[in-house]
Amino acid sequence: MTNSDAPAKIPGEPDAAAQRRKWLVLAVVSTSLLLCGIDLTVLHAAVPSMSLDLHPSGVQLLWIVDIYSLTLASLLVTCGTLGDRIGRKRMVLSGFAVFGLASAAAAFSHSTPQLIAARVALGVGAAMIMASTVAIIRVVFTDDRERAIAIGIWTSAHSVGATLGPLLGGLITERWGWGAVFLVNVPIVLVILVVGARVVPESRNPSPRRWDMASVALSITGLAGVVYALKQAGERVGVDPLILAAAVGGALLLFLFVRRQRRLSEPLLDFSLFADRRFSTATLCVIGCFGSYVALLFFLTQWFQQVGGFSPVRAGLALMPLAAANAVGATTAPWASARWGNRWALTGSLGLFAAAASALALTGDTSHYARLVVPLVAAGLGAGVVMTLGADSIMAAANPERSGEAAAIQETSFELGAGLGVAILGTALAATYRTSLPEVPGLSPGQQSAAQESFASAEDVLKQLPATTAANLTAAARRAYDQGFTTVAGVAAAVLVATAALAATMLRPRATEVAEEDSEREVHAAP
Repeated sequence: MTNSDAPAKIPGEPDAAAQRRKWLVLAVVSTSLLLCGIDLTVLHAAVPSMSLDLHPSGVQLLWIVDIYSLTLASLLVTCGTLGDRIGRKRMVLSGFAVFGLASAAAAFSHSTPQLIAARVALGVGAAMIMASTVAIIRVVFTDDRERAIAIGIWTSAHSVGATLGPLLGGLITERWGWGAVFLVNVPIVLVILVVGARVVPESRNPSPRRWDMASVALSITGLAGVVYALKQAGERVGVDPLILAAAVGGALLLFLFVRRQRRLSEPLLDFSLFADRRFSTATLCVIGCFGSYVALLFFLTQWFQQVGGFSPVRAGLALMPLAAANAVGATTAPWASARWGNRWALTGSLGLFAAAASALALTGDTSHYARLVVPLVAAGLGAGVVMTLGADSIMAAANPERSGEAAAIQETSFELGAGLGVAILGTALAATYRTSLPEVPGLSPGQQSAAQESFASAEDVLKQLPATTAANLTAAARRAYDQGFTTVAGVAAAVLVATAALAATMLRPRATEVAEEDSEREVHAAP
């Protein structure tokens, strides 16, 4: 560690005070990641209430939900590089300021475009926060054992936040309305700004990487084009030239981004790490698993409310077996790895998650919640193990001197997985809902078309209908949404099966590692 990266110690500060200060720094950065995780999913339970106020289309609703994670994913590496240059403390505290202001803007949004813009700003603030926190931990915790504990606590904070989000969102929405799910961030941010300014040391990289604006533009616009095409595809039947152009254009820009990174001496994202099959496979496992997990959190919350008639709080509580099992899976992951090895622990856990998603697709019924508990617990256990071991495999596959770059890719894979999971599975649900909703007698062509846009749009149409027609439309919309959720669970199961097969095939140990293990066994077996 260079002198410029050393933690700022107060002259004359006793060792005990310095030790307390380190853990207070950890509390600040872990709380920041907890907030970022909560914001990833807190809106899930508030969507029906928010939809009644803002009337978003199906595509707009998907943008509201996952523009946050996609913005976060696309800016993490960029903000990390910038933080190395201008100072990590400055980057984190500036990120909190942006996050707090964006939270207030989201809480008082009066239109869908306003809320989408506020969610983009939230993603920007979260990227500024998350990009530098792991570097701060590495600077503050110089002892290897303490640093391992600190990074473990820091990593788990995001998953805990994402899992608690739907329940907190339900509790807050039912009591104060959907805008309050954002407003509660503001006082927490103010406290963190005050405490963080006092205890977080400033540090920067004395030889920071070049901040390549062209790479930033290529990555953001390319990802936006692909995701836009995915979302719009769920709104239309057949081939649309505009959607096709957005998909092809976005894919081309991402291709140019990758090619540029390979040619730069100081790339924004070093793709040479992906030459290691274990690194690339572990990254794909994290993207597939966390994407499926966050998407299921979102669509389960909607399914419980819109098909099952659950209140926001009850929907959040219904997800608690999933949340509790996820925490258990994360904490028992090291035991599973020690017992079966990373390869088979990852493969088995992905298979367990896939089986749970299949069970939800085949037998899921909101009117018989007791039948859902076992699949929810199995999904949570499997996902918890995969997220922990997948992240560990990414870091273990990289050389120690490249741990910072590996950590940036690890964080990006989680957020990118969340954004793409909701985008892809949301498109599948929207397309299924649209094609499954039959023509309802008594609806005009305009009303039928509006009802096919989304479940929330169908609820708007209900207000204009006589009782009998309204009842028929409600039943038809619930059946169509139920069919859409079945499609979501089925697609997630297929993705997880493919990822499990990839893990089983590609996470084989190297020949040198097998030889070392055999040698160790012979030594232990010798008299």
